[in-house]
Amino acid sequence: MDLSKKYLSIDEYIKDFPLETQEKLVEIRKIVHEVAPNAIEAISYGMPTFKLGGNLVHFAGYKKHIGFYPTPSPIESFKKELSEYKTSKGAVQFPLDKPLPLDLIRRMVISRVRQLEAKM
Repeated sequence: MDLSKKYLSIDEYIKDFPLETQEKLVEIRKIVHEVAPNAIEAISYGMPTFKLGGNLVHFAGYKKHIGFYPTPSPIESFKKELSEYKTSKGAVQFPLDKPLPLDLIRRMVISRVRQLEAKM
């Protein structure tokens, strides 16, 4: 990934990564589309973003992990299940050398959709 590059679409962003990373980014994108079909794709803060009346989730590829940014509340709600991953207030790192926890990601996105829908 070229940190100085300004991406215009999620497709363009994903294509900048090695194939293994691309596959994981596509998996996350697919989950978000399935859970929130009305979410709008964007690039925000230089990374793929989904918006649904506000920022739904961001995700990003790195050299050794996928960063997933669902905001602080899902990180807190799923703290026990996220214990094997590096987390911060609003982010989790999924190592590239392990399978993505797709069901957990799905549930975190569902949690965010419910939060945003409650505000609408």
